[in-house]
Amino acid sequence: MHDTALSLIELGALFFGLGVLGRTAGRLGISPVPLYLLGGLAFGAGGLVPLEGIEPFTGVASEVGVVLLLLLLGLEYSASDLVGGLRRSWLAGIVDMVLNAAPGAVAAIILGWGPLGALAMAGVTWVSSSGIVAKLLEELGRLGNRETPAVLSVLVMEDLAMALYLPITTAALAALGFAAGLRTVAIAVGLLVVVLVVALRFGNVVSAIVESPSSEVFLLRVFGIALLVAGIASELQVSAGVGAFLLGIAISEDTAENATRVLSPLRDLFAAVFFVVFGLNTDPRQIPAVLPAAIALAIVSTATKIGAGWFAARQIGVGRLGRWRAGAALVARGEFSIVIAGLALTTGSVDPGLAPLATTYVLLMAVLGPVAARVVEPVHAAVTRRLRPAPS
Repeated sequence: MHDTALSLIELGALFFGLGVLGRTAGRLGISPVPLYLLGGLAFGAGGLVPLEGIEPFTGVASEVGVVLLLLLLGLEYSASDLVGGLRRSWLAGIVDMVLNAAPGAVAAIILGWGPLGALAMAGVTWVSSSGIVAKLLEELGRLGNRETPAVLSVLVMEDLAMALYLPITTAALAALGFAAGLRTVAIAVGLLVVVLVVALRFGNVVSAIVESPSSEVFLLRVFGIALLVAGIASELQVSAGVGAFLLGIAISEDTAENATRVLSPLRDLFAAVFFVVFGLNTDPRQIPAVLPAAIALAIVSTATKIGAGWFAARQIGVGRLGRWRAGAALVARGEFSIVIAGLALTTGSVDPGLAPLATTYVLLMAVLGPVAARVVEPVHAAVTRRLRPAPS
């Protein structure tokens, strides 16, 4: 068969299959991320039917997926939101980091993956999935709950921390040396400061560059500038995703809403390809060996994330049930965990076993998170009834 024909057939089958998986996830009430990963595992190296004709497209498409994921994440927050969240919730953010980065780092050290493996796995277990959490809050009708600001503050702190964590990790994994690594981190910090200043004072100027009454022109401008900024950031040894995230912050609120509306379908398409590609690059035959470690990590990091949410909600005076709801809402891991694992693997600086462990862990947490958020109220009610003293 002609190479072009084979590529088109495989891509068509891939996208149609992703649509089926997405619909199945919706019916099950879970995130589609674990099903996309399973799809990648089924058709990658060691899978049922390896797809060999789509590598040129999927390689670039998965990078675009990361850029769009982080761009739309940045569009959710204004610079004032980030600054305000930093002032209000810095302690909760530190507690969240310590509690949830530790399990991944300890697991990597126990597995003998060294400091670089520990740095990467710390990020995998640390960051909640903003996409899954936001969707859960909306589906469960909790956007107006008292604990929701605490949940969102933790997410904002994690996203802001990622703007520093990713370039630090990139520099370390690429073995750039102390001077080069310090330069990379300094560039990232400088970019963050510049973006916050520009967004706070000149956000309208940035928005005017991409704004247009034509939805077609607007889409082309905002998508084009996102890829341009991501490419420049990558050339400066800063993660392309971080560049896109910072661009999202710099766009003012009205334009950000329009950008979210027109870019969401593209984000969903390319993000799905990104998750599938990560699965394609993971050999499913390696998963049984890491399953015990993934289950142990899932149990420990579920408890630590609930503890972080509890602490954040307690800081703003939320009651006991609200604290449990806040913790359960934050359990899910997803896109950031895979982005970090993918970043680590592309450098070749960590043990190849990190890919199957991260994949299995995200599969477990992307399913466990929505389940925990839904059952926390009935479980709390049942425990409260059981502990309530019987009437005399």
